[in-house]
Amino acid sequence: MKRRRFLALSALISLLAPAPALAARKKEKSSKPGSKPASESASRSQRETRADNRGRSRGRQSYRPVAEQPAAPAAVAPSSPAATNEQTYNAIALPDEPQPQWRTYDVTSLITLNHVKGRVRLWLPLAQYRDNPWQRALGHDWRGNFDSAGVYRDPVADLEVFYADWNDGAATPKLQLVSQVAKRDRNFDITRRGGVAERGEVLRRCLQSSNLVPTDGLVRRTAETAVGRIKDPVAQGKAIYDWVIENTTYDPVPTGIGRGDVEAMLDSGRLSGGSADISLLFVALCRSIGIPARPVFGLRIDGSRLFSGLGATGNLRTGQHCRAEFYTPGYGWIPVDPGDVRKAIRDENLGYADPKLVVLRKLLFGFWERNWLALNTAQDVQLHGATGAPLPFLVLPQIEAGGQRFDSSDSQRCSYTVTSSRVEG
Repeated sequence: MKRRRFLALSALISLLAPAPALAARKKEKSSKPGSKPASESASRSQRETRADNRGRSRGRQSYRPVAEQPAAPAAVAPSSPAATNEQTYNAIALPDEPQPQWRTYDVTSLITLNHVKGRVRLWLPLAQYRDNPWQRALGHDWRGNFDSAGVYRDPVADLEVFYADWNDGAATPKLQLVSQVAKRDRNFDITRRGGVAERGEVLRRCLQSSNLVPTDGLVRRTAETAVGRIKDPVAQGKAIYDWVIENTTYDPVPTGIGRGDVEAMLDSGRLSGGSADISLLFVALCRSIGIPARPVFGLRIDGSRLFSGLGATGNLRTGQHCRAEFYTPGYGWIPVDPGDVRKAIRDENLGYADPKLVVLRKLLFGFWERNWLALNTAQDVQLHGATGAPLPFLVLPQIEAGGQRFDSSDSQRCSYTVTSSRVEG
């Protein structure tokens, strides 16, 4: 009995012993060879946990995959983080965004003139020479039996033109010109502001009227009807875009992309024509209410991912197409393509409630597919060295022979072929 009471009393005394005594005993035990202090062990565990969390976080966000080292067996794991092969990462770094894909093309123009007399000069519009986020001109190469040739620029019209001269008596003038360009899709994101501000003189030019694009009278009244009480410039541009789509029809013309005579269209009430007619109507309506806008003339150089009729392959001699863009502070230039919406409606026989048309209308307000080469935005073009009157725009090769002007659509006097090929690598 006395022995049992002694053992119980000893157990009670050990439980009631002061904390310093217990700490001293634990410290004494931990001082044995090969053991580590508890504070160091806890610190090491926290460091390993943070490093492991950093590794997992970076693995989710990193754009480029990182090869992971195989984990070592627990029994032989090193005791110090400094001795491990574990990689450390910056957990707060954002992953790189995938870069938009560029595609390079060689665009080859072949021109042969027949039944021409006298001195001959030829003009051929080239790709826009100012690089931008969706197109780059990489160079031009030409050859032929001309007597002189070269390139000139018109900075005011944002226009670059190749020209060639043949003296009187030249037999069958010939030209081959190869242009290399890089293209990618152009997208407008309404959630991102901070676009590059345009120069004041450019915006002033994009508010002016031209010979075929007035900005007053019926044009202004039509624009005011289209926008109603809308005040935001982006929403105004969208309202004009929608009005143009709903009130025009696409009518393919045999000689290019149309006349672009906006006043004649509105006066007649027949809002029908090619891509230049439809895009220039959009431009005129925007300018009339103070929104800078401009047409962009170009050439289809590849098939389309949207509809087959919105692309071109093979001989591209009739692949000219006009788009448009308008400017708003904070966003810069916003691309639109009402002409291709109307073309798809005609080619695909789309009804207004067709889901394909609903998607296409939304897409082509702010999107340009990369299968199209932008040439220039010029209007009322006066060709250098020409004897004829200014052109409303320049999208087809122009020729003057013996004082007479014609363009590449004249198949009797001009054999014109354009092809494009992708440059691999």
